[in-house]
Amino acid sequence: MRINCDLCGSDSPIEIPCSRTYTDGQPIHVCGACGFVYVVERRSSSEIADAWSQDIYGEPSKDTQKAPVTYTARAPAAMARLTFVAETICNLLKITDCRLVDIGAGEGVFLEIVRRLAPSVELFGIEPSLDNCDGMRRGGIECFAGTIEDYIAMQSNIESPEKFDVVTVLWTLENCHSCRDMIEGAIRLLAPGGMLVVATGSRILVPFKKPLNYYFGTNPADTHSFRFSSKSLKRLVSQFGWQPAYENRYIDNDILLTAFTKGDDSSLDEGALRDSAKDVLEFFERWDKETQHYL
Repeated sequence: MRINCDLCGSDSPIEIPCSRTYTDGQPIHVCGACGFVYVVERRSSSEIADAWSQDIYGEPSKDTQKAPVTYTARAPAAMARLTFVAETICNLLKITDCRLVDIGAGEGVFLEIVRRLAPSVELFGIEPSLDNCDGMRRGGIECFAGTIEDYIAMQSNIESPEKFDVVTVLWTLENCHSCRDMIEGAIRLLAPGGMLVVATGSRILVPFKKPLNYYFGTNPADTHSFRFSSKSLKRLVSQFGWQPAYENRYIDNDILLTAFTKGDDSSLDEGALRDSAKDVLEFFERWDKETQHYL
């Protein structure tokens, strides 16, 4: 299925010339109108969710010299970034005595960390993998087995649907069929005065933090459909009337972490939140050239 730019609706994708070198021949594009980095051809939401549940999660390789064949959030690097988010929202943003839902909760590792840091927070996970949900329930964390779209559909049949004070979307927004549907669904779950927290990698238009062959991968390209800069993430969420209340110092951090609260729809400045496609393409050209020193 061919998709127009999720941020501006334009059908003017420009292929990143070096992308196929690192993705087993799969193209990654930049929107010619707003500079957003995205995958043009995608499967459905359920097909992408199934790919993550069945193909990407699993037991890591026992060979410590190799990267895991499949993904687990219990790997040290993944634990570190989830701990960073949990520490930020618990100790800096000071969430307490509230209800928190994590969309794309995976194995529930983030929720386990929050439970240790803030025992008064009521936790819930939304996760398409049945195995991951079984594991969360065994650990005492309530969850829903399905996608955010499935959960919203189920809630629409309930007289008083569930609402949460904090909704987290952690390294999940980039891995879905529609980042707009994901954000819209997350906002629908929020109670008045609630906070949306999004975390993703800080990689676009910042200093290079890893070789490009460790950023692009050979999994099906639509299992990682979007790559956000600070501007493109804020533009996406601001289009729903939510404004950044906190942003970490992403320029020298692997993590781009932004907390959003309800704002004024009229405050969206389209120009200020638009990356230059030329700048993004040149950025990848320089990144590719730098990467060649490490191959």
